[in-house]
Amino acid sequence: QVHLVESGGGLVQPGGSLRLSCAASGSIFDIGDMDWYRRAPGKQRELIASSGGITRYYGSVQGRLHISRDAAKNTVYLEMNNLKPEDTAVYYCNAEIWSDSHNVARYWGQGIQVTVSP
Repeated sequence: QVHLVESGGGLVQPGGSLRLSCAASGSIFDIGDMDWYRRAPGKQRELIASSGGITRYYGSVQGRLHISRDAAKNTVYLEMNNLKPEDTAVYYCNAEIWSDSHNVARYWGQGIQVTVSP
């Protein structure tokens, strides 16, 4: 019943910017942390940003990404700047969500493609 849907991906030139969105919907009581992961071709999935009590950034994305949330819309955003070809990946939203019955679980979006290429 709970769904996470990413949007805003696509093609961008090196040095360009994109803004990804992830909207949660369904039987939601509350949302804890909302995070962004990515999986580049031939690589393992990696955590790149998280938004809980505080925001955190990881690895090579530090300084180039900004995560924010709109609680009223149950949405988390990922602003990506100065994109590089190595940023090409499928980006996933992950969230800790309490259902209306107060059961907690983590949910994944389906992923959205970001391709950085001239």
